[in-house]
Amino acid sequence: MSKVLVTGASGFLGGALVCRLVRDGEHDVAILVRRSSDLSDLGAAVDQVQVVYGDLADGLSLARATNGVDIVFHSAARVDERGTRDQFWDENVRATERLLNSARRGGASRFVFISSPSALMDYDGGDQLDIDESIPYPRRYLNLYSETKAAAERAVLAVNAPGFITCALRPRAIWGAGDRSGPIVRLLGRTAAGKLPDLSFGREVFASLCHVDNIVDACVKVIGSDAVGGKAYFIADAEQTNVWQFLGTVATDLGYRPPTRTPNRRLINGLVRVIETVWQVPAIATRWSPPLSRYVVALMTRSATYDTGAAARDFGYRPVVDRDAGIATFKEWLETQGGIVELTKALR
Repeated sequence: MSKVLVTGASGFLGGALVCRLVRDGEHDVAILVRRSSDLSDLGAAVDQVQVVYGDLADGLSLARATNGVDIVFHSAARVDERGTRDQFWDENVRATERLLNSARRGGASRFVFISSPSALMDYDGGDQLDIDESIPYPRRYLNLYSETKAAAERAVLAVNAPGFITCALRPRAIWGAGDRSGPIVRLLGRTAAGKLPDLSFGREVFASLCHVDNIVDACVKVIGSDAVGGKAYFIADAEQTNVWQFLGTVATDLGYRPPTRTPNRRLINGLVRVIETVWQVPAIATRWSPPLSRYVVALMTRSATYDTGAAARDFGYRPVVDRDAGIATFKEWLETQGGIVELTKALR
């Protein structure tokens, strides 16, 4: 039985992956977490994994976590826009490089990096429709998250070698039951509070979202293929989602009015420039996420859909959960959490 290490196990995707691996029973599973991490969402699975307390910045805990490991799933990252340039580079790039080096020394033969299509979003770009993995990295990135995810992805793919297969998976806007802080939950929370303006500006905006069970299944499948070395793959739901229609439908189903207030585009652009300037101050950047950013505006105004043909060809990926089933289970879970307002009240 091979040994698997998962980072980011206290997060949405990492936790779901741990639960799936434990349920399958085909691997010994270890997780690297801080002592302050909340592992309650792992449920009974936490008693069936090896918990290594430490940090991606700590070489000793990395050595303990990777010793004797065969497969590493690296899901931990600074995702939110809160943070300084150094924090993003340390937690997303240098941490990935340290984990890569430790995994190789510990004898790992495979390293799966959870990347993001945001690594391909150009600062001055527009719609990206049905793109595949041939699209190059941008010359200028939208934000620190995009920049550092691209840098980390490049570092992972560059060290692919015989005996140490590395690859990257690129899911966008992971959603589903169990999501406490992802983009869909945040948008629904702002909609419920009446704080989300309609940024479509009269356009239809389409996106390839990714249900958590679909990316988890992709993770399980990718470790069984030898065709993936040194490659990155888009992972997405089967359906292309009309973003503003989707938000409106789900908000209405939850009993809230969908976004209808359309702001002035020039005002929005001017506000973004002001916020970007203010958020250069470390004391502000480290404490709060910006209320609006160029990255968020791009996500809500640019269409972005992905061709998952390469993943289907190289490791048999196909979505295992459709949108209707995913929404149904998400709404059921949301009720157990007290609703979207209760779920998002502590987010900052």
